[in-house]
Amino acid sequence: MPNSSQGSQLQKPDLAGIRFVEVTPEARADFENLFEQPGAPKYCWCMAWRHSSREHIKNDEKKRMMMALIDSGTPVGIVAELDGKPVGWCSVAPRETYRKLSKQQDDTETSIWSIVCFYVPRALRGGGLASALLDAAIDHAFSKGACVIEAYPVDEAAPSYRFMGFREMFVARGFHETGTAGTRRHVMRLDR
Repeated sequence: MPNSSQGSQLQKPDLAGIRFVEVTPEARADFENLFEQPGAPKYCWCMAWRHSSREHIKNDEKKRMMMALIDSGTPVGIVAELDGKPVGWCSVAPRETYRKLSKQQDDTETSIWSIVCFYVPRALRGGGLASALLDAAIDHAFSKGACVIEAYPVDEAAPSYRFMGFREMFVARGFHETGTAGTRRHVMRLDR
């Protein structure tokens, strides 16, 4: 990888051939392969916001729990593929498949899908892949029956929760803020 301190810049990926795949039992291997790569969030397996009766769960148990969700047909998200290889992830699923995401959440609302996480490998960051994942996640949620998509991004200067995406990326797609979740996360919605 080029050293950016010597004036070189990382090459941005050519996203022309990108494809987005829903993580299903048949496509589970793409998700698993992405999360097994060096630098991937295999410490989490995207279980941080999912239902769990225990707070401290070992990584292999998180993976087992996620694979059980996938194998049962529970929607969990989409994987981006480039040249036949998994290169990115977005957790987008019905809100009720997650634990409570904000204090203001009204659990009587229906047909709400939530976007809670992105993973783009470090070498591909800054090239538009997160934005492409967000566009695909929006299309995916609405095609699956969502009436509202809710997200919980942070400001770009936030020191934590950056995996939830940046506020401006959502604003650019028409999301509007409805409140906050904690001190850093904005609760934003896109209605159809």
